[in-house]
Amino acid sequence: MPESAPTTTPIPLSEATLDALPGGIARPGYDRGRLTPGIVHIGVGNFHRAHQAWYLHRLMQQGLAQGWAIIGAGVRPYDAAMRDKLLAQDCLTTLIELDPSGSSAEVVGAMIDYLPIAEGHGPLIAQMADPAIRIVSLTVTEGGYYTDPVNGDFDATHPDIRHDADHPEQPRTAFGAMVAALRRRRAAGHGPFTAQSCDNLPGNGRVLRQTVVSLARLTDPELADWIDTRCSFPNSMVDCIVPATGEAERALARGFGLDDAAPVTHENFRQWVIEDDFCAGRPDWDRVGATFSDQVHAYEMMKLRILNAGHQVLANAGEIAGIETISGCMGHHGIAGLFHKVQREEILPHVAQVPGASAEDYVALIAQRFSNPAIVDTTRRVAFDGAARHTGFVLPILRDALAGGTPVGGLALVEALWARMCAGTREDGSTIAPNDPQWEALSETARKARHRPLAWLEQRQFYGDLAERAVFRDSFADWLTRLWDEGLDPTLDRYRAG
Repeated sequence: MPESAPTTTPIPLSEATLDALPGGIARPGYDRGRLTPGIVHIGVGNFHRAHQAWYLHRLMQQGLAQGWAIIGAGVRPYDAAMRDKLLAQDCLTTLIELDPSGSSAEVVGAMIDYLPIAEGHGPLIAQMADPAIRIVSLTVTEGGYYTDPVNGDFDATHPDIRHDADHPEQPRTAFGAMVAALRRRRAAGHGPFTAQSCDNLPGNGRVLRQTVVSLARLTDPELADWIDTRCSFPNSMVDCIVPATGEAERALARGFGLDDAAPVTHENFRQWVIEDDFCAGRPDWDRVGATFSDQVHAYEMMKLRILNAGHQVLANAGEIAGIETISGCMGHHGIAGLFHKVQREEILPHVAQVPGASAEDYVALIAQRFSNPAIVDTTRRVAFDGAARHTGFVLPILRDALAGGTPVGGLALVEALWARMCAGTREDGSTIAPNDPQWEALSETARKARHRPLAWLEQRQFYGDLAERAVFRDSFADWLTRLWDEGLDPTLDRYRAG
């Protein structure tokens, strides 16, 4: 809550009320009526609005990028609720920066419309086919790219992909809609657009290219070649901790004097490193703090392995202990000790240095950010979809460690914690609500693994051949047995003392 909260009725956020907002709240200084679209963004969640949209808003505040406004889009029925909320407030968003020393608010206005959610994605396809759109960006979660979780190959057998191959003009997925739009652009003699992933996954641009081109190749090999040759798919690394929005966050906005149906809270840190590979132009995001670099992979590996894998180190243990927030996990002696020891001994040996930063300093920065009590980032949010996050963030480190002969005991414990959490009960006996698209199958396997730990590692869709690596398999089995027989705290103490 701001130090001097208004006592008057909060003002509903809209274009018409911007001038009436309480003093001290930054707001667009540009004429939003003169903005024209250049970007379609699919997946208008909190992260996008606190990150990519914020960078663009900052450019617009300088009188730049007026032709790069964002049109929001979604591809699932539940996106309609967000669309309704944002259209009711003219696509404005209140961003609330949470810092231990105090919070501040600003209203950003880089988004100017939100497309209707329709079966077959007709409005989305038509908008992306418009040559005025030069970038199509996405935040569709790490597990949303239809890839095999073990080898990363395109999954052409997925029912959604099969549907899009059979109904290319009535697709189900965002990628099918992109292919349909590019087909129309090519047929009309228009140029391509840049497809830009803003999700946390290694080589996100490469993965996006694989999905889009492979899907196109199922129905139109010539179009697939055109997309592969003409479109660009820049890799990027994105970073900002952005909690989910609930009633507490809406109340925080009201404390600033704003009635915002979908405010976004975020930490006082952002980073965006992008390959400068845009086939149809781009905003000058580097003028407002983004970094264009040909070393995105190094930045990406540091962030994914220290921050994203670090989140999984904390969240599963936190759920078992009934700790609600990531900062609370960092305040737990045993869980914080696990985090620091795994980072120091098992993750850092497999992180390359990046220009101007050491991996050791980055661990200290991440620990500080995770410990920020003003960021109410829930363990439940961070633990969501562990099937994608463990395979994407933790297991690649484990494979590198096994190949290099470095310790894996802590990483084995992290996997055992995931298995223990998926059994669906905390140490106090309370129930952990389903928190994974594959929760039912994971829970059934986790319960079997209580008495036969190898059952968990036999999920080859996640672990591949890792069950055959004795040093990992035996350590995992020992940790999971201890978690069930001795409990969380004694097991964490044993690891830290080892």
